[in-house]
Amino acid sequence: MNKKLWHILPIDREAKRETLDARNVATTTRSDKTHLGEAAKWLCRAQDNSASADGGVARAFKCTRYWGYGSYGWQPSYPETTGYILPTFLALGDFFDDDNFHKRAIKMADWEVEIQLPTGAVMGSVVGAPISPAAFNTGQVIFGWLSAFGNTGNKVYLNSAINAGEYLVSIQDAAGGFGKGDSQFARKGATTYNARVAWALILLGKTCSRDEFIAAGKQNIEGALKKQNENGWFADNCLTDARKPLLHTIGYTIRGILEAGILLNESRYLDAAFKAMDALCRCQKPNGQISGRLDENWKPKANYDCLTGDAQIAIAWMRGDAIAGRKEYKEAARRVIDFIKTTQNLNHPNPGIRGGIKGSFPFDGEYGQYELLNWATKFFCDALMLLNDTSLLKKGIAG
Repeated sequence: MNKKLWHILPIDREAKRETLDARNVATTTRSDKTHLGEAAKWLCRAQDNSASADGGVARAFKCTRYWGYGSYGWQPSYPETTGYILPTFLALGDFFDDDNFHKRAIKMADWEVEIQLPTGAVMGSVVGAPISPAAFNTGQVIFGWLSAFGNTGNKVYLNSAINAGEYLVSIQDAAGGFGKGDSQFARKGATTYNARVAWALILLGKTCSRDEFIAAGKQNIEGALKKQNENGWFADNCLTDARKPLLHTIGYTIRGILEAGILLNESRYLDAAFKAMDALCRCQKPNGQISGRLDENWKPKANYDCLTGDAQIAIAWMRGDAIAGRKEYKEAARRVIDFIKTTQNLNHPNPGIRGGIKGSFPFDGEYGQYELLNWATKFFCDALMLLNDTSLLKKGIAG
C-alpha cells in the first residue's frame, strides 16, 4: 500500500501541511547558533518524552499513523542512536557551557549499561521490539561509553565498551565483516557501512591499549576498501538497495574510513575517503542539496534529499578540510548546512516538529517519511558545532 494514501487524521493533515510549506514557502534561516539551539532542545524533548520513558532518546517523532515503531507522536528509545547522541550532548554542554547536557549524557550512558545484552552486544531496533543483537548498533554505543568514560573517569563505562568490543571481535569473519551479528534489519552481505564499527573498535583499542580491537577495526576497513570502485563509490552499502545506496550509509562508510585513517595515520584510508568526498562535491547542487540515493556512477536516483546523509557528508568534508586543508570541502559543507537550515521549522507550535530535522526533504520522501529523526538531528548538531568551533573541528566529535 502506498504510504501516501492513508486516511486523513488530524496529525496527518499537520504532516501534509509541513510538506507543502517546505516545498512552497521560502524558509528564512537564522544564525547557526539559533538553529543549533533549537535542534538541541528537540533532542532534549526526545529524551524527556520517549514513549518508553527510560533515559534513552526517542527514535523519532512521527507525524502520521502508519506501520512501524508505534503510532504517531514520540516513539520508544533507540539504543543505537542514543549511543552516538551521547557524545553530541557532551559537546553541546561544552559549546553552550550548560551542564544540563552533560547530566543528560550520563543518564543515557547509564541506561545503555543497564540494557546491554549478556554477550556484550547492543540490541537492534527500539525498546520493546523483540530483542536481538546487532553488530552495527554495538559499535555505535561504544562511542557513547567511551565519551562517558572520558568525561567521568568511571570505568563502568569503559568496561561496557570493552565487553562490546570483545563481542564484535568474537563474531568477526575472515573478510573483516560482522555477518554473524548483523541486525535482523540488515541486508546480508551489504554492510560496507560497518566501517563505522571499525572506527569505534580502533578508538576503543587506543583508549584501553588493546591491540586486538585495533587489528579487528583495520581488518574491517581493509574489507571496505575492496568494495570501493575506481570512482570512489562503495558497493554493498545499503540497508535496502545496494545498487543505489542511501546517502546515509554512504556517509557512515566515508566517515568510518576517514576517522580510522586519522587515528592510525594511514594515508591509504584517507585517500579512499577523499576519493569519495571529491565525487560527492561534484554531485552537489548549487544550493547545497545532494540526492538521497546515488548509483555506481554517482548519478542521482532519488527525488528527495536524505537530510541525515547531507549532515554526515558535511561533517566528513569539514574533517577533511581540517586535516588536509581542502578549502573546497569547507565551502561544500557550508552550502549543505545552509540548505538543511531551510528545512528546519523553528516556529512550529508542535514541540515534536519544532527544531527537529526531518528524515527527507520533501517531508514525504522515502527515507523516514513524515518522521523527524533523532539521528538526523544529532548529525545536524554535530555539523553546526564543527563549523563554528575550531577546537572541535580539529579533534572531531566521537561518533
